[in-house]
Amino acid sequence: MEELKIVNLYDLEQTAAKELLKQYEYPWEALPYIGEFILKLGETLPIEEYDMRGDNIWIHKSAKVFDSAYINGPCIIGKDTEVRQCAFIRGNALVGEGCVVGNSTELKNVILFNIVQVPHYNYVGDSILGFHSHMGAGSITSNVKSDKTLVSVKTPKGDVETGRKKFGAMIGDYVEVGCNSVLNPGTVVGRHSNIYPVSCVRGYIPENSIFKKQDDIVTKR
Repeated sequence: MEELKIVNLYDLEQTAAKELLKQYEYPWEALPYIGEFILKLGETLPIEEYDMRGDNIWIHKSAKVFDSAYINGPCIIGKDTEVRQCAFIRGNALVGEGCVVGNSTELKNVILFNIVQVPHYNYVGDSILGFHSHMGAGSITSNVKSDKTLVSVKTPKGDVETGRKKFGAMIGDYVEVGCNSVLNPGTVVGRHSNIYPVSCVRGYIPENSIFKKQDDIVTKR
């Protein structure tokens, strides 16, 4: 499906992961290589702009990281990003410029494009969040199916097999996810779409849509 491809979900000029993502058609294909890419990219970052804190952790000098935040490498924190109290970054996290990683938010094996906000009690694992996307308080990406089988993306044209056991959500540019929503494994949300609060989302949500519930998805006017 063309709609699921990287070129139709993301502006690659808005991420330091451009060179990684442009190698693939579908975003989930990049998930196994995020950590390796961070290690290579980190070695090229200018020392006058980035501090290296701990093993394989690069933090831009303009970023604000609260003392109570925990960061495990490999990880890159971009320019003007804020990592707030008790954030838990478990590793393999490439966080862009101008982002907010909020209180008690957990990240694991993720790419956050520039100006992404995950500001309150969010879990984001094995996921890619596009430019200027936002997850409301308490919203999470569920990245493993309850039966532990491989994840597929459900679409109106049929299921797309990913070959991945761990796959959270691929969220396009300018997506808004409402508070306390769950994005189930294999969720892909197209650009400029909105997810209602307290939603349970599965499969592909077209761009420029409003997700009210699974059988009630309308096009934005």
